[in-house]
Amino acid sequence: MSRSARRKFMWAIGAVASIFLLVLLAIHLTRSGEYRGPVSDHFDGSVFRNESGTRDRPSLLRALTWNLNRERAVWPEREAVAPGPRPPERVGNGELRVTFVGHATVLIQVDGLNLLIDPVWSDRIGPFSWLGATRHRSPGIRFEDLPPIDLVLVSHDHYDHLDLPTLKRLDSANPGMKSVVPLGVGGYLAKNGIKAESIELDWWQERSIGTTKITAIPAAHWSGRGVGPQNRTLWVGYFIAGSRTVYCAGDTGWGPHFKEVRERLGRPQLAILPVGAYKPRWFMSPQHIDPAEAVAAAKELGAQVSIPIHYGTFNLADDGPTEALDDLSSHLVGGDSPAFLVLKEGEGRSIENVVPEDLMDGRTE
Repeated sequence: MSRSARRKFMWAIGAVASIFLLVLLAIHLTRSGEYRGPVSDHFDGSVFRNESGTRDRPSLLRALTWNLNRERAVWPEREAVAPGPRPPERVGNGELRVTFVGHATVLIQVDGLNLLIDPVWSDRIGPFSWLGATRHRSPGIRFEDLPPIDLVLVSHDHYDHLDLPTLKRLDSANPGMKSVVPLGVGGYLAKNGIKAESIELDWWQERSIGTTKITAIPAAHWSGRGVGPQNRTLWVGYFIAGSRTVYCAGDTGWGPHFKEVRERLGRPQLAILPVGAYKPRWFMSPQHIDPAEAVAAAKELGAQVSIPIHYGTFNLADDGPTEALDDLSSHLVGGDSPAFLVLKEGEGRSIENVVPEDLMDGRTE
């Protein structure tokens, strides 16, 4: 072998080794938590799985096929959303107030308790500040206008639901704050500098905070951050029960859990249901319900009022920023349609004051 050929060979070896080391570094820096505990009907001692009849994360081949054949909707450049008014510091006993911040972030105020669901205030979601999906709409509430947060609920470890920079800001701004998280996520938060107490729950486990009971409920989804191992932490929804009851789906595909929640915990007065990031269905259906299924879920749950979320902020699938709401509206026809209340980013409403004129009725606005 000539000196030139040897040089090229060594350069190629070095390049391959460098790529390999970068991959190992990426896995180390982006890997999620890992739960160790007893085997159950949805945990084999190492990996979590969905309930019978639902599928886990789409395979790498399916993901590659989708990305090579995507039919992307057009998303505009970042849309400046005027921040909504500062929410009240507290609501009284017997009151339920909900503020939609954006995507899956919702502020729930009930019986004097302030809960924040899947908080994300970052401009980009991903393993690094320079890598990941960017916001197309600003958070509806300025971080500085948040009331004192007593409890953060995290549904699973995906970047658009578990945002470490936001959680660190909340941790610093709210001494005494607690977080309720799925199995395995608490250790991940502690490892990444979150000092707030994390209460890890399995499906159907519960914890009372004051007079409010939080129950972790099943969802059909998957977990994992970056290129590391998948399904090593759990994914959940939440059922909040005080003087009022709230169902928070988290991210979920269709499954028997909607009916199970109603049978075990009763009809929620409010259901918070994801409707976006649902196209194409052959790829997204195991992990995200579509607007038609959100309507069916509201019926299964027997919810008095439902609020759609998980649309319009991050371009995560092939549907456009308003497509989910248009689709949802088209399925709300007939006298037996469930009641859906659409909140704009930054809009807060006391659920007791909702009247029929406020509800989506099948007309596309």
